[in-house]
Amino acid sequence: MTMTFINLPVRDLTTAAEFYRAIGFTSEQAELDGDSLMLTVTDSTRLMLHLRSAFERYTGIAVTDTATSREVVVGLMAESRERVDELVDRAAVAGGEALGEGMTRGQLYMRGFRDLDGHQWSFLHMAG
Repeated sequence: MTMTFINLPVRDLTTAAEFYRAIGFTSEQAELDGDSLMLTVTDSTRLMLHLRSAFERYTGIAVTDTATSREVVVGLMAESRERVDELVDRAAVAGGEALGEGMTRGQLYMRGFRDLDGHQWSFLHMAG
């Protein structure tokens, strides 16, 4: 099985982990070390949260300022339109920023949010 690891810098591991758990991501373990934590998104996708300083050591460059630029938009499929809305609504309740109403393009329905550190996410559902 192929695994996908999404690595993101965060200001506070505990707060970020609580946010993602509120959306529905899970973790079987505590912090990997004092600088990083892993959450399960799906059976084949993990979210690796790293303190900003650790992320900068790992990448060798400064973390982007998410208030003025985007480094990536993380897109994940959901099993229904209702699930897309549920996940984004959960993110908003947990302190994230919902990015407007859902959008339909052909058979694709999508809706997004920004997390506590300004990272942009999009949940999508493909009808049919």
